[in-house]
Amino acid sequence: MAQYEDIVIDQGADVAIELHLVNRSGEIKDLTSHTVAAKMKKTYNSDSDNTTVFNAIVASPATGGVITLSLTNTQTDTLKAGKYVYDVELSFVDSDGDTIIERVLEGQIEVTPSVTK
Repeated sequence: MAQYEDIVIDQGADVAIELHLVNRSGEIKDLTSHTVAAKMKKTYNSDSDNTTVFNAIVASPATGGVITLSLTNTQTDTLKAGKYVYDVELSFVDSDGDTIIERVLEGQIEVTPSVTK
């Protein structure tokens, strides 16, 4: 089950969010051979035209369990102020060749309006 966390983003600002993942026993999660994806939308049912895709990477070394999500100031400048939903998913291919997807984080994002542009 994914963790839940609300995030605040300032419209027109660069954003970088660092996630430190641990497994159920509390040890650092080894992210070797994992990929990460993260998106935000106005609502869960929004069409793909209203989706903002985070630059999402597994930080090096992958054994450190760190994911970095980022948006440029150009991306956040185009966001309308208000509430959004988001999630972060890890994926990897298991030994049987099946792709396994795990949602690790989800929640709401509040975009606060910018005065200076």
